[in-house]
Amino acid sequence: MKRKPRSLIVFFWIFVLAAYSSAQIDKINIPAGTPEDRDLQAISNQRDAAKKLAMYLDFVQKYSSNPAAVAYGNWQISQAYQTSGDLNKALDYGDKALAGAPRNLDILVSQASVAQQAKNNQKLIDCASRGGEVCSSIGKQPKPDGMTDDDFSRQVAEERSAAKNSCDFLESAGFNVIASETDAKSRMAYIEKYSAAFLDSKFQDQVSNYALYTLGPGQLNDQARLIAYGEKTLAANPNALPALLLMAGAYVDDSKAGSVGKASAFSAMITVPPHVSGTNSSNRLTTMPPHRSGRVRPSGRSCVSKSMNVSPASVHRKTQAAAPCRSISKPPAPISSWRSRRCRSSW
Repeated sequence: MKRKPRSLIVFFWIFVLAAYSSAQIDKINIPAGTPEDRDLQAISNQRDAAKKLAMYLDFVQKYSSNPAAVAYGNWQISQAYQTSGDLNKALDYGDKALAGAPRNLDILVSQASVAQQAKNNQKLIDCASRGGEVCSSIGKQPKPDGMTDDDFSRQVAEERSAAKNSCDFLESAGFNVIASETDAKSRMAYIEKYSAAFLDSKFQDQVSNYALYTLGPGQLNDQARLIAYGEKTLAANPNALPALLLMAGAYVDDSKAGSVGKASAFSAMITVPPHVSGTNSSNRLTTMPPHRSGRVRPSGRSCVSKSMNVSPASVHRKTQAAAPCRSISKPPAPISSWRSRRCRSSW
């Protein structure tokens, strides 16, 4: 009976254990000392950019039967084309890399940065959303048999820490797409994709405001979706002032039986600063805000009727909403250097 080489068996189990411990995130591992590793070392030593690109192209062809090598090579080719300014080819090879490692955060961040540079909002929101799904999955994998709760918690904490910069970049980049999109239909599609991926986003309130504004009058004017989204928002945050304003106004304009009562109920739930006229001793509105003067603007603030004497600044403080955040415009540096590691590895 022919026996398998011991080194192959050891490598197999290392691969299985690594995949099991981080089943939610794709990693690219190229063990040190392999032919792939030696060829990558030669490519790394090449200083001429054109020759290095040609060597990566040859590398992908030479090791076409090795999915990890192909994904890594295509990723490096994508970055090379990005550096040279050929963003279309960079996106093409980034897609090829993601085909081999669809849940690799390094590659998703790299592809998102190319899309951002190319001003390709559709590609950018796709990468951001896919990355959001990966980030949200960290810690949701089952605890391996034999691992203690403390060890598992420590492993999850390490994975979250390692992924934090990438996740923060993708979350901010995706939100900036929503904030900059001028077409209402496209903006709403981006919002739905983003919200499904980033379930606990730090931009959750602002995204909800954009959604309510987009579905409201002057934009998509979709009454049914507006009410559904408003109810969903209020279920998560019963004190969301923009949602309360819009729901009250939406039901004022609704001709269905019972709508006026619902508008009154939502109006009664609105809390505004105590100095505002038209409020009672509990700081509740005693009059319903008109729909069109209570719509949410895309800046993330609420605009209410002048008769209520509420300034945008005071509503801004109440809702704790902010203008579109663009504080993270650069992606974290990709982990393409492997010299300090035993094997070439990427999240």
